[in-house]
Amino acid sequence: MSEQRFGEFVAVRRHEHVAELVLDRPKAMNAVSTEMARSIGAACAALAEDPSVRVTVLTSSGDRAFCVGADLKERNSFTDAELVRQRPVARGAYTGVLELPMPTIAAVHGFALGGGFELALACDLIVADATAVVGLPEVSVGVIPGGGGTQLLPRRVGAARAAELVFTARRLEAAEAESLGLVDRLVDDAREGALELAARIAANSPVGLRAAKRAMRLGQGLDLRAGLEVEDAAWRSVAFSGDRAEGVAAFNEKRKPEWPGE
Repeated sequence: MSEQRFGEFVAVRRHEHVAELVLDRPKAMNAVSTEMARSIGAACAALAEDPSVRVTVLTSSGDRAFCVGADLKERNSFTDAELVRQRPVARGAYTGVLELPMPTIAAVHGFALGGGFELALACDLIVADATAVVGLPEVSVGVIPGGGGTQLLPRRVGAARAAELVFTARRLEAAEAESLGLVDRLVDDAREGALELAARIAANSPVGLRAAKRAMRLGQGLDLRAGLEVEDAAWRSVAFSGDRAEGVAAFNEKRKPEWPGE
């Protein structure tokens, strides 16, 4: 396993074709400061350009929290002008995760609140363990979810359920979060469970994985006819690829494919 640091608070660890994007500010329960947000954005930009990464898993260091959201101690010192200047940096962290081209999995251990839960919502799948506590409490401190929560949560659980959770600002423990669809899998250990799932996904065609994600993301919210056109465009992008040729050959030769990734 190799590791690359992005500033003081973010690391990327490589497990063959799986990249582990680690939030590494445990003393602050991974609260996202300006510096940390900038580092998350930089790490995501590097991952997006790396064709060897088939799956990214978003994890955290520390025992208490996945991420408790924005660094409110830092925010408390901001002037209005400083808050305006910081906004694009903060958005860059959330959109960096959201726009990763490969499948992404959040491994939620402990508190995932506010922007921390929004980072998880930006992933394709959320794996959690029994310690997980999730929620979007922003209205309780006079703001709104600003890392994608007002858009991503309704897409995951529906408009009315999302409204109840945002308006009440309540926290949900792991079992209820799973029952309402806020997390996809409950496992004994969030990080290990997410990495195991990522390894299974990474065994598949990297070209196929990225095209399937693109089709699902772009087709979401479209009417069926338009969505099928998006799917057809994605199919055409892989139909004549080296991965498609290798996949068919491996199937007929009864062997594991060796994906060229092109």
